[in-house]
Amino acid sequence: QVKLVESGGGSVQPGGSLTLSCTASISTYMYDKNCIGWFRQGAGQERERVALLDLRAGHTTYGDSVKDRFTISKDNTKPTVYLRMDNLTLDDTAMYYCAFFVCFKWYTPEHIRDWGQGTQVTVSS
Repeated sequence: QVKLVESGGGSVQPGGSLTLSCTASISTYMYDKNCIGWFRQGAGQERERVALLDLRAGHTTYGDSVKDRFTISKDNTKPTVYLRMDNLTLDDTAMYYCAFFVCFKWYTPEHIRDWGQGTQVTVSS
């Protein structure tokens, strides 16, 4: 089982920025066909897809609500994926989770086994 550790959450005012990190206990040979994705869940809300990164090909996908504001990237020297969040709004308040999975499970996150513990992002004025 893969261990994932998120960090970087916190409180920020609307319009501010945060960068989340997700470090996974994986080796580069595990990159093929696998992705790391960010998901979030606000209080009383359903889990939402935020951003996806294909670890081998580098392709990215974003949820509609974060497109053009959030950027997912990876460190080429270690198994760490970042989520840069700009122009944050109140609606971005949520617990953010990263996960490691076969890329097609982006559409069925209920089938993803390996999750981090989450990091809280709170946007408030």
